[in-house]
Amino acid sequence: MSSSIAWFKFAAPMTFYGLAGRLIPWFAWSAGLLAAIGVYIAFFVAPTDFQQGEAYRVIFIHVPAAWMSMFLYLVMAFWSAVGLAWNTRLSFMMSRALAPTGALFAFLSLWTGALWGKPMWGAWWVWDARLTSSLILFFLYVGIMALWSAIDDPRRGDKAGALLTLIGAINVPIIYFSVKWWNTLHQGASISLMKAPTMAATMVTGMLIMTFAAWFYAIAAAMIRVRGIILERERHTEWAAEILEGK
Repeated sequence: MSSSIAWFKFAAPMTFYGLAGRLIPWFAWSAGLLAAIGVYIAFFVAPTDFQQGEAYRVIFIHVPAAWMSMFLYLVMAFWSAVGLAWNTRLSFMMSRALAPTGALFAFLSLWTGALWGKPMWGAWWVWDARLTSSLILFFLYVGIMALWSAIDDPRRGDKAGALLTLIGAINVPIIYFSVKWWNTLHQGASISLMKAPTMAATMVTGMLIMTFAAWFYAIAAAMIRVRGIILERERHTEWAAEILEGK
């Protein structure tokens, strides 16, 4: 019981503000180190693909970005559900803090997908099921952030954004299963929990390292952003005012 109470104390914005500040350097430096290792493997160690040549190397950015764009949206949906169920302020703040990073990864997945698609398909864009649903995901991120900005009352904006986030969550499984449900140009998963990878071990290693780099970056960026949101929301409290005056 005492350990659960100890964890619940971090739901308070003041307590979480300090915890986030301590965690940011660890995740930021880890993300930078893993990204450097991943880029080295991607461009100097991984072999050339026998079908796609050197152009395939964009997947070391494309695949982690696509994974993270979907994963972060689901995390946003989780915090939105928690916020609506228990009316916890920090939950809504976390959802707001994650959205810009999720939108960034969604944009990167679309952009690198276009770079990959041009030499493979002969076109920058096709209305493929996977590409179209990924574009919808990007629009959802942008739409949710626009909704927050359009509503002056933060609490009303939190709830409206949470509802839209939960409704849009249905798009994530559509993205994931689109290559199985429809006949698409997009290739199937090269890495699956149900079967052995179809890629060389070096390629898989590099991709997983880049994925962890993207994950740690997302955590660091969200922590930095949520600290700013906490200070903005709590600026009328004594502890936040002291921090803001000391800047």
